[in-house]
Amino acid sequence: MSLGVASSARPRPSAGAGPGAQAGQATVELLGVLPLLVALGLAAFQLLAVGYSSVLAGNAAEAGALALADGSGAAGARAGVRAALPGWSRARTRVTVDGGRVVVRLQPPSLLKVLAERLEITADASVEAL
Repeated sequence: MSLGVASSARPRPSAGAGPGAQAGQATVELLGVLPLLVALGLAAFQLLAVGYSSVLAGNAAEAGALALADGSGAAGARAGVRAALPGWSRARTRVTVDGGRVVVRLQPPSLLKVLAERLEITADASVEAL
């Protein structure tokens, strides 16, 4: 036993401890994190879709109320709502006209139909008689 003597001998690398032994580690770690990254990306897309659908529904409700104010009646208000929406959202829209109030319900785009139904956006606009 030698105390106080510094050894200059380096430990020998084992056969699997070379620089190439850990070359695949980053790939394996990326594959482990990839589902999380995909889920976060889809969640961000869904949030953006809900926000955009909210803006569309509000603008469409205002367009319907303006058509109603012009004296076009309920059919004109519905046509005004449909004209204010882009093509992809017209099939996802329900319009209700009750007196001077126009209610637009719009389902945002989603990969899951159940999620789109739960995230349905409602916007309304009304016209008051002067």
